[in-house]
Amino acid sequence: MTIKDLADHLAQAHEKGEGVQPVISIKPDITIDEAYHLQLETIERELKKGAHITGKKIGLTSEAVQKALGVDEPDYGHLLNTMVIGNGETVPAGTLLQAKVEGEIAFILKDELKGPNVTPEEVLAATDYVLPALEIVDSRVKDWKITLADTVADNASSGLYVLGGTPVKIADVDLKKVEMSLYKNEELENTGVGTATLGDPAICVAWLANKLSQYDITLKPGEVILSGALSAMVVAEPGDYFKATFSELGEVSVQFEKEDTP
Repeated sequence: MTIKDLADHLAQAHEKGEGVQPVISIKPDITIDEAYHLQLETIERELKKGAHITGKKIGLTSEAVQKALGVDEPDYGHLLNTMVIGNGETVPAGTLLQAKVEGEIAFILKDELKGPNVTPEEVLAATDYVLPALEIVDSRVKDWKITLADTVADNASSGLYVLGGTPVKIADVDLKKVEMSLYKNEELENTGVGTATLGDPAICVAWLANKLSQYDITLKPGEVILSGALSAMVVAEPGDYFKATFSELGEVSVQFEKEDTP
């Protein structure tokens, strides 16, 4: 199976409106590097349709999730303008296959970050401001039966993202101490803190810049960087309302449209 064949396989998920078999079940020997090239093939297809890249997302930033997948580093995916949902707006029914929601801290860059030797201090210096964010993750793999290679190939299970709050300058907040509470239909689901992402969200962004250097990709001014979930992801069903509140950063929310019933 070529990279193109595997990209065609994943593309069937949205065409059929249901998850497909894991990539690793078709190509058991796929390497993580090949999975990233598969991700790039999918992104190139979206760009040819008219989309443009707005940033990157970092996944697998918690030790517990890494252990569950048997890995010792995060992964990343691309963000596109077609993935943006406005703060407080509604996700149309049928947009996603099997959505889950996470609360994250978003970095908005003012300077380029180019690996391979970017430090967390350089990340902070290159950041224009931070915002509270919701990442709505999704998987084209049926029932989320994924390995690391599967999620990397599937653009790190990216779905949509929501930015909220008021821009906060780095100098005005200690990101490691930011506390987040995630609510579903006004009920508290879980909480998290900045240190949940590799000990410091800036460490995650530095990792990303350095990892991207392997593929000759740089982080550009104006890009949005979702730095990783501060707590466990929560399943989203049609009609659900999510809100995340962040100490010092404000809040962000999203509504999922109810499905039409016969």
